Amino acid sequence: MDVSDSSSRILAGLLEARTGQQLTLSRRWRIETALKDLMREREIETLEQLITALVTGRDPSLGDKVVEALLNNETFFFRDRAPFDLLRDSVLPAMRETRSRDRRISIWCAGVSTGQEAYSLAMMFADASQSWAGWTIDILGTDVSNSAIARAKAGVYSQFEVQRGLPIVQMVRWFEAAGDEWRIAVRLAGNVRFQVHSVLDSPPSPGAFDIILCRNLLLYFSAERRRAVFARLAEAIAADGMLMLGAGETVIGQTDRFVADPQARGLYRASPGAGVAAAAAPSAGVAR
Repeated sequence: MDVSDSSSRILAGLLEARTGQQLTLSRRWRIETALKDLMREREIETLEQLITALVTGRDPSLGDKVVEALLNNETFFFRDRAPFDLLRDSVLPAMRETRSRDRRISIWCAGVSTGQEAYSLAMMFADASQSWAGWTIDILGTDVSNSAIARAKAGVYSQFEVQRGLPIVQMVRWFEAAGDEWRIAVRLAGNVRFQVHSVLDSPPSPGAFDIILCRNLLLYFSAERRRAVFARLAEAIAADGMLMLGAGETVIGQTDRFVADPQARGLYRASPGAGVAAAAAPSAGVAR
């Protein structure tokens, strides 16, 4: 399938208009692979025919399907293990002290794709269940993709997806066999909820999140839209909350709504007055 410059521009424009994400030149190699199954399903033989169908609007659902296909849903359990170790060993012990009165932790995973990041966090809390006995742990995963969120809610994964990032002990403990696939155990899924949401929209409920994970998502936004996303994240985070970005992402030179945590690489705090509940909340800190 040859992808012309004009076709690439139309598809890139559609993706950015619907999701805010850019289909940069370095990512346009994905077009052929991403759209192949959809074109076969719709009996569309060439990319030019697909573009014509999009432009004429004769199939209203086609645009949504194309956008869904072009989104990058790459993820896996405990992706880049170090950030989860940092949360487990430093951030959460500190928050267990500062939240000891309310005994509640609220976490938002933005751009959660098919759910592995949110379920990884749930496993982390469940593996330390004695430390969190009597606490309410609320983990929200959101993504702009309807199909990804549907899969996340179902909590069913292939053998490859389960083994990718998970040791056999956790696989056996937290999954149940479902034919040739594996389903998240009901007792684990109870702490996790999912919804379709764009990070460019108003923050999801309940707001004042203690921890927000927005990892490897901002890479796909323009500088202007990244600033808009940071503004939304600042609206959603508790005054002493923590924001975690991906290894290749930073707030430096991008926004004044967050500042880098001086003790933990990859963690950021809301600038004074920027977060939700900004009134004199105690600092969670990073345990050492």
